[in-house]
Amino acid sequence: MKFFSNIDFSKITILEVFLLSLEKIKVNFSKDSFILDLKNKLVEAKKYLHYEEDQQNKLKKLLELFYFNWNFREITGRYNLSDVLWLDKVLKTRKGTAISLGIILLYFSKKLKINLNPVLFPTQFILRFEDYSDRKVLLINPFNGNFLDNHILKLWLKGNLNFSKKNYFKYIEKSKSNIIFKKILNILKSSLLEEKKIELALKVSQILLEIEPNNPYEIRDRGLIYSQLECYSVARNDLLYFLEKCPNDPINDIIRLKIESIKNEDFTLN
Repeated sequence: MKFFSNIDFSKITILEVFLLSLEKIKVNFSKDSFILDLKNKLVEAKKYLHYEEDQQNKLKKLLELFYFNWNFREITGRYNLSDVLWLDKVLKTRKGTAISLGIILLYFSKKLKINLNPVLFPTQFILRFEDYSDRKVLLINPFNGNFLDNHILKLWLKGNLNFSKKNYFKYIEKSKSNIIFKKILNILKSSLLEEKKIELALKVSQILLEIEPNNPYEIRDRGLIYSQLECYSVARNDLLYFLEKCPNDPINDIIRLKIESIKNEDFTLN
């Protein structure tokens, strides 16, 4: 059964799905301690927000607990990107990126029935809160829990991507949880490849292909990973599949060169 292709994100959080993927990827993953830490924090959070019924007050209390009491924060200095994407490690060290901190915060908000949702803003991952009682929308920076105003978001768009102001509002709509899950897996895969942790990257690739079995770009990436592991026959098959399905892709000349180098390697080994 292909579990990851049949997930109902209305019943499970992104963090809980990522927990299941960690079991498949990491050999030394301590599931029990991870779940215990989550449960203890959730009990503390329920007590901290116990008397709050107003949605906005609940949100502010959760942000206070998360960023000031628990001291979750943006990592600084030199680090491997994968270290701030493994959610078990982020939960332990309380240091992460916008997407890893945001996914953990989304877990608590869902369990506490706070209407917080993920947004893949063009420049970084952010969170969107909606209070249906007064139709108020608040946007949050997961790095530090600060609220984002329109001016900051417009500057981010204009400064980083040269978007015009009229395009602003369409970028703050809620993103689908399955898209966020695939996003963090792809970032993790890229970081593991950069860190030369090829076997782990292959495991991430296999989960992505379980979600989208016929995605030629994921098959291409798996082929490139297999080539680094010297599994030349399967690597060549994956790369040829990509060329067949995406004949006009601009990277095809590079892929053809890679296939030729694989043929040479395969011949030498045989």
